[in-house]
Amino acid sequence: MTERKLHLNVNVTSSGRHAASWRVQEDPLGFLDLDYFEKIGRTAERGLLDAVFFSDGYDYAGAVRPWQSLDPIIPLTAIARVTEHVGLVATVSSSFDHPYNIARKIASLDYASGGRVAWNVVGTRSDSAAQLFGQDGVASHDERYGRAEESVRVVKALWNSWERGALVADQASGKFADLSRIHPIDFEGKYFRVRGALNVPRSPQGNPVLLQAGGSPQGIDLAARHADAVFTVNHTLPAAQEFYRTIKSRASTYGREPESILVLPGLLPIIGSTENEAKRRKDWLDEVAGFDTEIESLSRTLGLDPGHLELDRRLPWDRIDAAAARSTSSQGFTSAILTLAREEDLTVRELLRRNPNGHRVVVGTPEQIADTIEEWFRAGAADGFNLNADFFNSGLELTVDHLIPELQRRGLFRRDYESTTLRGNLGLRSPF
Repeated sequence: MTERKLHLNVNVTSSGRHAASWRVQEDPLGFLDLDYFEKIGRTAERGLLDAVFFSDGYDYAGAVRPWQSLDPIIPLTAIARVTEHVGLVATVSSSFDHPYNIARKIASLDYASGGRVAWNVVGTRSDSAAQLFGQDGVASHDERYGRAEESVRVVKALWNSWERGALVADQASGKFADLSRIHPIDFEGKYFRVRGALNVPRSPQGNPVLLQAGGSPQGIDLAARHADAVFTVNHTLPAAQEFYRTIKSRASTYGREPESILVLPGLLPIIGSTENEAKRRKDWLDEVAGFDTEIESLSRTLGLDPGHLELDRRLPWDRIDAAAARSTSSQGFTSAILTLAREEDLTVRELLRRNPNGHRVVVGTPEQIADTIEEWFRAGAADGFNLNADFFNSGLELTVDHLIPELQRRGLFRRDYESTTLRGNLGLRSPF
């Protein structure tokens, strides 16, 4: 049996995960520059990472810091042109895009990149985004996930409408395509009616990889039914182990092998050559960001008024449940933050120092960070991690140049790519 290996992606969040990222990086407007993203892609490939992952949003997030401005397909296409192996993960919302459009643009990039693309399925919960599409507000949580599940079924059917080898292109005989290998679909559901076949042939990896990033019960069910990998937010080992067991068990109830779905929690490593150096880097970034910006962000995540958060007091638990219903953040993020605050009895100040608006933060040397990665990996909490950078490109370079070699030394991470496709590098079976 092949020894189990870590899977590592980099989460490209405009300037970086830390609130101070844009204020310390070389070019605060890099999030609009394709050269900036190409550099990130090349660095990720140098580190042998599985993929670069782009989240997405439709509005400008108040323009208080860089946001996900460019459609993910554009920077990912730029990265595809300057790399050969690293995967390309595009977030596309099922709430506002028709499944035919999703199937076509993901398949187009997958074909053009030689089979290195994944679709991250999300349902948008922002009223401001809904208003951009002529709606008064977003649909209910159940409606969003019902639409998402149906969208995934349509997209998969469209991808499967082309068999491998359907394109013949025999110039001598004049036969261009084997029409018996093209299968138009006839789908009619609650949200969509689609008849016909995709106009993009099958890619080298068979189908693009399917990812899902929701932590709600509906998100878990969607992932267990359809996803090849699930991105998750967990700040504590017991919570991560429980999520891991839940998603693997749920996948089994749908007739899937547990290893056919990868669990990839988010992680933000802040790296120094010594522990003190890493702490100084974190303290510097925290000082640049300041508490006002971080309290504003935390209050939005929790659906609270900023005035209800006092730095040296604990969260106002009597207001939390009602506030959560008003939050526009994902249930997974909100639940992870609240679990951390409860289990460790943190004040608001202490919580803010743990980067609560993002993924788990580990501050230390490459060896210390590798220790916690190995612990979670071996303890049944993760198949790998969706890594973040405190700010680009510096944080990613520290990961690639110092953390990756330590993981390789321990035999946990690859020393070369196994495949030219993302599905192959993730160790996932081809659909044909």
